[in-house]
Amino acid sequence: MTPTSLHTIPAEVMWSADTLKIARWTTADGDDWPGRTVLTVLLQGCPWSCTTCETPDLSDPLVGGAVPWSDVRTVISRSRSGLDGVVFSGGEPTRQDGLADAMEQVRAMGLPVGLHTSGSYPQHLAAVLSLADRVVIEIKAPATLYRAITGVGASAHKAFASLRLALDSGVDLQVRTLADRAVIGAEALEGLRANLVAMGVTDHVVVEVGTPSA
Repeated sequence: MTPTSLHTIPAEVMWSADTLKIARWTTADGDDWPGRTVLTVLLQGCPWSCTTCETPDLSDPLVGGAVPWSDVRTVISRSRSGLDGVVFSGGEPTRQDGLADAMEQVRAMGLPVGLHTSGSYPQHLAAVLSLADRVVIEIKAPATLYRAITGVGASAHKAFASLRLALDSGVDLQVRTLADRAVIGAEALEGLRANLVAMGVTDHVVVEVGTPSA
């Protein structure tokens, strides 16, 4: 039997929210959109293996979804009077083709949409930025230390390109840094802060993790 080619999959299927690999949804994390009651949809798969990853169980892109989008949509629809928004996170949500459709469906239900991303897919981010009311980008380190955090070359270029796109779009933006202190010293962290300010970042949250390097 000939393996199914991507070219044989109808576009309306490939880009449907029903294709999303969803690991789980939660309403427990108040940091996802401070001051709001939100439902957070956690998508499976990420191209990086970060030392600071808070959801390592979501990193494997070959793991299938555990919850169908139709179930999540039903929960959102039933709960929308008590929700102030829906956040798509992961893993890395922008790696999945069905993200834009899901975001559009949430907006059609009258709820604002948040997006949490590492910025690992700048072109994919550009395609969904207009559908986001708030974006949180995790900038993990100064560019010279990025590979030590992500384990992937060129990751800094992609992350900072995504940050530039978000800044230029004018979307409500927060930059977060989970600073691995075994990799990032105080001077490097201060340099990152200064660079982000120079780029135009006005909301930068740093959470220091690990033991500071000697």
